[in-house]
Amino acid sequence: MKEILIGLKDFGHIDLGSGEMFLVNIILAFVMFGVALGIKVETFKDVFKQPKSVITGLLLQWVGLPAVTTLLVIVLNPVITPIVAIGMLLVASCPGGNISNFISSLSKGNIELSVSMTAISTVASPFITPFNFWFWGTLYCKYASVHNDIPTLEIPFGEMLQQILIILGIPIILGVLFSRYFPNAAKRLGKPSQILSILLFIGMVAVSLTQVLRGLEVKWEVYLAILTVLLVVIIHNATVLSTGYLTGRLIKAPEKDVRSLTIETGIQNSGLGLALLFNAKIFDPAIWTDMTGMVLIAALWGIWHIVSGLTVAALFKRQKIE
Repeated sequence: MKEILIGLKDFGHIDLGSGEMFLVNIILAFVMFGVALGIKVETFKDVFKQPKSVITGLLLQWVGLPAVTTLLVIVLNPVITPIVAIGMLLVASCPGGNISNFISSLSKGNIELSVSMTAISTVASPFITPFNFWFWGTLYCKYASVHNDIPTLEIPFGEMLQQILIILGIPIILGVLFSRYFPNAAKRLGKPSQILSILLFIGMVAVSLTQVLRGLEVKWEVYLAILTVLLVVIIHNATVLSTGYLTGRLIKAPEKDVRSLTIETGIQNSGLGLALLFNAKIFDPAIWTDMTGMVLIAALWGIWHIVSGLTVAALFKRQKIE
């Protein structure tokens, strides 16, 4: 498997143009604005009356998810490349995904818990995402002994914080304010914006994959490598979904909370990961000469977590809530 992934860098390179970067940022900002339309201050008040689940959920996202991912990439180190591993850690450092609230609703989970976790993790992401990516990435480099295989993991915290604030923080704040002062309009826009957000997100992932394929030679080895990365994504996603589910059971959370904890842990905002990868000030192409593995991880995660989320929702819906 490792030889297949190593071969990716021999089949070309990705040209992450400024036009694609701008498009990804605009789409992600719109998606987060749509998510924020469903956020109300009262939601947080209700959730924090019984804070065990929301605190557990945030600890899962901020500590549990990157920690489990770090263990996973160390276990998989003999069969994956360091670039793929760093891509997995970047996705694990991102906040909850934009479709998690929709999937929680389909799963008949605790919507208030899901919305609260998404909102809090997103608002905190300008600080949490850069720190987690640096901290867990450095641990991986140290304990997996791959210092010579990837560039030194130096994170431009200021640049990363600025970009996350612009594409996540500001849209979330604007969406919450719009929902508060124009509640009727926000209610009418709620469901259409959810559907449009999912379609736009898929479009954003398609743009990223197009950039990957455009920069690579059309050979069967390339498609085999992409399928291999998809397999890694499936293993990663199944692992973190299981972590969320088992943790919910361990703390004896209500059934609805267990469902939302599972989904919020397993669905991450990989679109943010793509936006960061497209920023040459964060991932300088002169230093990161081979980012194909990282971009593929983030892009394929964006597709797969929709598939896995809908699958988990279907399984949950078949189970009665006692």
